[in-house]
Amino acid sequence: MWVVRAGAAVAVRPHLWLTAVRQVFVLARPGWWRRAPFLPRPDAAYLRFRLQTMYGGHDGPDSVAAPRAADVITYLEWCRSWPAVSGTK
Repeated sequence: MWVVRAGAAVAVRPHLWLTAVRQVFVLARPGWWRRAPFLPRPDAAYLRFRLQTMYGGHDGPDSVAAPRAADVITYLEWCRSWPAVSGTK
């Protein structure tokens, strides 16, 4: 469900569309096109690790909180601004 909320938050921010699409492919597990369901999704273990480091494990090491849409927008804004801040293009 968090994906729908995050997608809706991005949908109303056209300046983040390209960044969001780019990040989907940057975070996708290698060789995603060779394995069903043929979607550019991040590795589940990587995503679990990133969410635990952001939100903590509330009910044990295997429980993960869902990201908030505002956090996804903040992350995409950071990704969008990184080349200008870092001096890379």
